[in-house]
Amino acid sequence: MGERTGAPTAPPLVLVTDTDSQLIDPRRAYHVGRDPTSEIVLDDPRVSWHHAVLRATVDHWLLEDVGSTNGTFSGGRRIQHEDVGPGSRLRFGDPADGPVATLADLPAPAAGERTSLITPQSSSVFRRPSSVLRLPGRTVRIGRARDNDLVLDDLGVSRHHAELRTRPDGGHEIVDLDSHNGTYVNGGPVLRARVGPADIIGIGHSALCLSGDELVEYTDTGEISLDVQDLVVRVGPDRRVLLDGVGFPLPERALLAVAGPSGAGKSTLLNALTGLRPADEGTVLYDGRDLYRDYAELRRRIGLVPQDDILHTQLTVRRALSYAAELRFPGDTAKHEREARVTEVIRELGLDARADLVISSLSGGQRKRVSVALELLTKPSLLFLDEPTSGLDPGMERSVMQMLRGLADDGRTVVVVTHSVLSLNVCDRLLVLAPGGRTAYYGPPDEALPFFGFTEWPEAFEAFENEDHDGWQRRFRESPQYQRYVAAGAAPAVQPGAPAVHPGSGAAPGRGAGRGGRPGGSPIGPEKPQGWFSQLSTLVRRYTAVLAADRLFLTVMIALPFVIGVMARAMAGTAISSENAVNVLLTLCIGGLLTGSANAVREVVKERPIYQRERVVGLSRSAYLVSKVVVLGTVTVVQAAVLTTVGLAGVDLAPTLPTGQEVEIGVMMPPLAELIIAVAMLSFTAMMLGLLVSALVRKEEATMPMLVLLSVVQIVFAGAMLRLHGVPGLEQFAWVVPSRWGLAAMAQTIDLHTVFPTRITADPLFRPDRSTWLRCMLMLVALSAALGLAVLALLRRQEPEIMRK
Repeated sequence: MGERTGAPTAPPLVLVTDTDSQLIDPRRAYHVGRDPTSEIVLDDPRVSWHHAVLRATVDHWLLEDVGSTNGTFSGGRRIQHEDVGPGSRLRFGDPADGPVATLADLPAPAAGERTSLITPQSSSVFRRPSSVLRLPGRTVRIGRARDNDLVLDDLGVSRHHAELRTRPDGGHEIVDLDSHNGTYVNGGPVLRARVGPADIIGIGHSALCLSGDELVEYTDTGEISLDVQDLVVRVGPDRRVLLDGVGFPLPERALLAVAGPSGAGKSTLLNALTGLRPADEGTVLYDGRDLYRDYAELRRRIGLVPQDDILHTQLTVRRALSYAAELRFPGDTAKHEREARVTEVIRELGLDARADLVISSLSGGQRKRVSVALELLTKPSLLFLDEPTSGLDPGMERSVMQMLRGLADDGRTVVVVTHSVLSLNVCDRLLVLAPGGRTAYYGPPDEALPFFGFTEWPEAFEAFENEDHDGWQRRFRESPQYQRYVAAGAAPAVQPGAPAVHPGSGAAPGRGAGRGGRPGGSPIGPEKPQGWFSQLSTLVRRYTAVLAADRLFLTVMIALPFVIGVMARAMAGTAISSENAVNVLLTLCIGGLLTGSANAVREVVKERPIYQRERVVGLSRSAYLVSKVVVLGTVTVVQAAVLTTVGLAGVDLAPTLPTGQEVEIGVMMPPLAELIIAVAMLSFTAMMLGLLVSALVRKEEATMPMLVLLSVVQIVFAGAMLRLHGVPGLEQFAWVVPSRWGLAAMAQTIDLHTVFPTRITADPLFRPDRSTWLRCMLMLVALSAALGLAVLALLRRQEPEIMRK
């Protein structure tokens, strides 16, 4: 794809389809069809896999149908070859309602703007270049380190991030150097991609563009606009509308408050604006760039502070921010660089005196400041906050809103969702939503109540409940405020579902740039393997610190194995015998189950807001799970070893039969070692089951009933109380019960089949045999692995919708 066609003089044009809008370069040919590798993808069954080719000739553009089944149409007639240009409107597959493509001239550039940087005129990022580097005719290395040809002073950029290489044909390609946060072309992540004057290379907060023999850098300093156009969100099988045509322009350095009665769609709007749950219709323009299409690149420039804490409150402010900086910045960032940034945001938010205090000891307002500080680490240009003043007293609420006012004045666009109306006067704009997600007002806060005809906000909110919701929306759209604050300030409307026009000539092979329909064209892309171990190291250290700071957990963790071990020791007495063997093994089995599952049953659900936020900014799902397994697994195995040792220390494990005959014990190694391994493996598998429960439930309160239910099932189907062998259904179900294999391995060690012969212990799994004992261990390993995969799948379900596209 993307073949060269010589050096035609035909002008570049803008091509707009139902799902895309892009600048087409006369030096390339554009393949049209359903093939996902086509430059112009039309996902419609009436369109052929390879349908047509659009290419430039000497002085004009030519569209050629390449033998499509249903044809290509212009003006209602079927065509094979057609000269096309600005104003041409083509349909594919059906002359009446087939997918349409329209050609248009380029927008006229603003004064001083390079033609290669065609963006909406609202864009401020591309208004003035940060630097211009004359290409030396060789490879240009780009990164944070001072030995690069182009130095980008941004902690989100790796020390040696990417290279711009000159190709043998005189063109250029960008190559990612295993960077931490990735390299992007036209919003999509790439490892290697051809680039030309029509392409935007995204690295950190910088956009790089080729212009002749120069590489021009534009830096996103935070002063960006937000333009929201006709957002519609539907949910459920009945397609119930939660947002109904919400749109507004928000200039740079502005503070917007979103207010309205409960159920008006404020949180739904926030999810749509941040890309967490893209709207079904409409567009969100981040400084002229479609947020959904370029989400892979732009997500790192968006900060989001949800209602729930997104920090581990057991840690100090500085320590929590330091761990977050390790996860968000490249692995080659020096410790002093990260600490300097942490100190900078602490000072910016007035947290100097509280930097070494535990977060849980802070007031509600101060804790919210810490959450904001976390998001400011990466210098986001857009900052969203969901109910930051909820539960705060009026004085603290005022303090938080004044802080947001200062953040906007410092060069950010800030959007805050709030129920409170006490501090709206510090905002530049106010958006009021009526029930049903309809815009009831948008404009300066001091004009809102006069517009509604009330003197108090409670009266206005009460009116929303009692009057026609569609009427509020119609009234606003017919008002002077709509013309003044919405229509006059909005960017040129884009076709529904299509991204804004910006440089982008389609995705050449290897780019991975997103095309296609909403929601979101740019794939998020997999985590890079070189960052996985670095993330795992940080997560393990952070999780260890969190558990170490939790005194209740430490107390239970230390006491539980000793308590259960003492109980087992009391049952065992001085020796294992036919009278106590089953009870001792069952006690060890129950102890292993409880310690393992109790350790893990809350550990995912309680961190869900933290995981969801960190996942959006680059956290590896598998690294997160493995960190839990490493830390909790170590704790669980140690507890199992202590439990078994305390329970059997000094106990004669070689039982004597009533006949006086001694039983040989131990299948492969000393009996105590075998029992410790069996209990440890059972506890580890129970821990994985606890993680599954924790990932499955939505609230912490639901974990304990689930834990009790699973524990009862495990005890019943362990094989000591209920005959399983040879019972259809029960025997097969017991295969997926970890206690079945753990108890069987322990029973083999002391030869329970011989010591206590009953119908139950006649089970072949209880007979000592090396291959059977190893099979029990392998089954516990297999169950642990299967449970881990299930937890990963559940973690994926908890992620924002756009992360799963």
